[in-house]
Amino acid sequence: MQKNDPYAALRIKEFNTFLLLRFALVFGWSMQFIVIEWEVYSLTKDPLYLGLIGLMEIIPAFTMALFAGHIVDQKEKRNLLAICIAAFSLISLGLFLLTWDKVVGYWETQNILYCIYALVFFGGFLRSFFGPTIFSLIALIVPKKIYPNAATWSSSTWKAATVTGALFAGFSIDWIGVDKTLCIVFALVTFALLITFKIKKKPILNPNIGESVGKSLKVGLQFVFSNKAILGALTLDMIAVLFGGTVALLSVFAQDILEVGSKGFGVLNASISVGSILTMFITTYLPVNKNAGKKLLISIFGFGICIIVFGASKLFWLSVLALFFSGVTDGVSMVIRQTILQLKTPDHMRGRVASVNSMFVGSSNELGAFESGLAAKILGPSVAVIFGGIMTLVTVVAIGAKNKTLRELDLTEDIEAQDNEEV
Repeated sequence: MQKNDPYAALRIKEFNTFLLLRFALVFGWSMQFIVIEWEVYSLTKDPLYLGLIGLMEIIPAFTMALFAGHIVDQKEKRNLLAICIAAFSLISLGLFLLTWDKVVGYWETQNILYCIYALVFFGGFLRSFFGPTIFSLIALIVPKKIYPNAATWSSSTWKAATVTGALFAGFSIDWIGVDKTLCIVFALVTFALLITFKIKKKPILNPNIGESVGKSLKVGLQFVFSNKAILGALTLDMIAVLFGGTVALLSVFAQDILEVGSKGFGVLNASISVGSILTMFITTYLPVNKNAGKKLLISIFGFGICIIVFGASKLFWLSVLALFFSGVTDGVSMVIRQTILQLKTPDHMRGRVASVNSMFVGSSNELGAFESGLAAKILGPSVAVIFGGIMTLVTVVAIGAKNKTLRELDLTEDIEAQDNEEV
């Protein structure tokens, strides 16, 4: 196999099955999120109820994350993923029934909302298991020497499914209605469940089966906080998402600052995603393993610059370019971060490390939206976005100066070591 083969991971049949499974699952999940938001707002006409959707999901996802990581490290990964997908299919079926007039035609709006929030809460519980399970399963499907390539393809698939799923959901609601759109989601999730069994069961590599929850979580947390490369990468991503999250304010910019309406709003959203997806595909041909630490710092610094430019811009074309390059830099940092996690995490600890990662990134997404909204209320949207970009730059400089391990990180040494092990 060629050393820099951009299709190395795709030459493994099980990994292709995994990518198809992940695309179907994330595509359906993204559709479902959009449809839920649409339905809840249609029922209430109150944006506060939209905020409650995120709250209902993040509470169980955050509080269960570490425990979920412990369970993932103790159990067989293929079957655990199948259980999670089966449970998710029940949520999709439940949401379909809650939007079908033949079932809830005479229900009060409040009762329908309670049931929707209950299913979203259950989805948040499942979310705490999905990330660690998928992260751990990838490492059991591909050889260690092609982890970076596998991480790139997996991240690209996730991003593409997220974008296209959300886009398709909007059109589908208009074409066939909410209930039939959720029926499509149920079909996609069922399809993902069926092809899960095309992946063989994997060995459990944790030597400490039966270890107490308390001890297991303590060991996992100690590992993350003592590994400067992993901790630095997670912290950078958390701060960038927390302070650089412009997505929550894009509708404000589209309507009140750039005055480009709903079509311009769509272009602004799409520009971020297009930048990320293009970059992640390019990195399959141009690996970013050499001097990965410096590239991670530079990419997130560049992300901060893009956010500042966007916040200061009053020109639509400049705003689109700024968001596009924010997507480019975010795509680079995502690939490097996932590669660091895959290469630096021992097999028996993948579930717990992925859980800590989901706590860092997952919570910062919701908190970032809240921070952006609050800062925009106090400072105004443009100043709030510029402030977030400046905070991102300050964090990058501080971590780059203090964390020598991350700054000098070169992943080619880790990959060469894996090559030598497998020769």
